[in-house]
Amino acid sequence: MNKELLDKVKKRRTFAIISHPDAGKTTITEQMLLFGGVIRQAGTVKARKTGNYATSDWMEIEKKRGISVTSSVMQFEYQGKRINILDTPGHQDFSEDTYRTLMAVDSAVMVIDSAKGIEPQTKKLFKVVKQRGIPIFTFMNKLDRDGRPPLDLIAELEDLLGIEGVAMNWPIGSGQTLKGLYDIANNRVELYHKDGDDRFIPLDKDGKLPDSEPLSQDPQFKETLDEVDLVKEAGNKFDPEKIALGDQTPVFFGSALTNFGVETFLNSFVDLAPSPESHTVNGDEELSPEDPEFSGFVFKIQANMNPHHRDRIAFVRIGSGEFKKGLDITLARTGKPIRLNNATEFMSSERVQVNDAVAGDIVGLYDTGNFQIGDSIYAGKRKIVYPALPEFTPELFMRVTAKNVMKQKSFHKGMNQLVQEGAIQLYRNYQTDEYILGAVGQLQFEVFKFRMQNEYNSEVEMTSIGQRVARWIDPEQLDPAMSNSRNLLVKDRYDNPLFLFENAFAERFFHDKYPDVKLTEKL
Repeated sequence: MNKELLDKVKKRRTFAIISHPDAGKTTITEQMLLFGGVIRQAGTVKARKTGNYATSDWMEIEKKRGISVTSSVMQFEYQGKRINILDTPGHQDFSEDTYRTLMAVDSAVMVIDSAKGIEPQTKKLFKVVKQRGIPIFTFMNKLDRDGRPPLDLIAELEDLLGIEGVAMNWPIGSGQTLKGLYDIANNRVELYHKDGDDRFIPLDKDGKLPDSEPLSQDPQFKETLDEVDLVKEAGNKFDPEKIALGDQTPVFFGSALTNFGVETFLNSFVDLAPSPESHTVNGDEELSPEDPEFSGFVFKIQANMNPHHRDRIAFVRIGSGEFKKGLDITLARTGKPIRLNNATEFMSSERVQVNDAVAGDIVGLYDTGNFQIGDSIYAGKRKIVYPALPEFTPELFMRVTAKNVMKQKSFHKGMNQLVQEGAIQLYRNYQTDEYILGAVGQLQFEVFKFRMQNEYNSEVEMTSIGQRVARWIDPEQLDPAMSNSRNLLVKDRYDNPLFLFENAFAERFFHDKYPDVKLTEKL
């Protein structure tokens, strides 16, 4: 085994940040980038008037609305480790992008608003992480505001998510009364509103502060000591094996906005989080990240990261071996050989040309239309195919046409490029060929319309045809006369026929009328 490759792989930490919208996910990402020396000033999402936008929110609509709607990829060095952060959209209308991104990471950071606790989208995303059995680290955010009792928040992890929470630190007050953090893991107190190393006060072997410290006499601190004693006695015991399996989550408290507790969290995370692990490929084979043959899979495609160049980037998670510029690979789906001369790494919208990268890293490949989401690529003679990525059948549908018939070329180009990103699905009416878009959530249509105008200079008209139930049909069983206003016959972008049923009743009616016709939810 190549020792140099092994050493590089062991230094990788590739993780996603998940949360409900507004829990502070983008802000904590910014603070991590600050510690990684990548940016000098954290631009919070709130600071729209100053023009300081979050580094990870690079798309124009994200800056205008202050939300993340695509997964950003950011890389930096920290304490001798190579960190790959995938900042995912919190908004549920974009959960499809997030689900696929979670297939490309080795661990996850879950950000929870300490005033609100576990919210619906967090619960949904946690489920996906749990299914993968990867380690989860929890950051209870917004201690600078009045929040819920920390004991309640930890209990809720077990009650709602079914995962043990083990406290790594404990808040001394919250909101107006916040004094600091009692750092259980490092046996020290971290003072609030203090910079530099003097913000840390060591505790004695009994976990107490010296009497000379003013904080030791503070009633708030004494209350914290009682709670910490209770947590040490009756709480979950730190168990690295359970953490590795995703059955226990280390819990850290802090405030991303005021950059309090974030560095302590990041230091612990880098120590505890796993380096890249094996993948199951070709159905049942274990593929080690240290396997010398390069392989990886495309988990995301993004058009127009640079609107001036009309480019298209395929994001690849490297699963094994090492990437070098000019590498010859094979696209597993088609058997087509491709030379990878032009790859990039990301600091949000900033890009750096990649000369080499190893298992665990995320690289962006400039794509002229070769790649699709879920594609496997490999070097060498041995074919490597990664498991399929999750796909979601749309529930909302819109007819879409170009406002200006003179701009059909840019309309068609925009339609096809944006659809390849996988957030929206494109269908065509079986008889008339008119375009119909399908999406999981309404916000995806708004983003599509905005991007068509801003990136392709093509205004579009969109007419809702409401919620529909999509069901595919075997072409050999199809008779176009089966279609009517209640079950619209369309083709997907691979020309497979399907019906868009008005509701479950319309689908049942169809089954009764054509009992021998087999319909499927997915192909």
